[in-house]
Amino acid sequence: QVQLVESGGGLVQPGGSLSLSCEASVMTFSSDYMYWARQAPGKGLEWVSVISPSSDRTYYADSVKGRFTISRDNARRSMYLQMHSLKPEDTALYICVRDLINRWIATPNREFGSWGQGIQVTVSS
Repeated sequence: QVQLVESGGGLVQPGGSLSLSCEASVMTFSSDYMYWARQAPGKGLEWVSVISPSSDRTYYADSVKGRFTISRDNARRSMYLQMHSLKPEDTALYICVRDLINRWIATPNREFGSWGQGIQVTVSS
C-alpha cells in the first residue's frame, strides 16, 4: 500500500521560511513524478510544484516562483519543498502526491495518483 507522509509544517510569520518533507513508501518512487499540491480554506486544490523522476525538470505555480524550491532524493524516497518569503496567501494544507505520469497541466484530481494526508502551513503574524 502506498503511503506518503508529510512533515515540517507549522506556523510562520510573513516573510519567514519553512521546509516540508515527504517520505514515500512506494517501490516506484524513482520512476514517479512527485508533486506538492495545496488547498487553502474554502478553495480548491492547486498544484504548487512538480519534479520529474530524475530531477531534470521542475515546474512551479506562478504564485510561488522564485520563492519555493522543490527537490527529491530517490535513495531516501523523499521529496522536499523549501519555502521562503512566505505570504499569508500561502496558508494552506500542503499535500504530497505521486503519479507515474506528468499531470501538471491538468487540474489536480484525487482520483489519479496517490495522495498524502497533508500538513498545515499557516502564515500569520
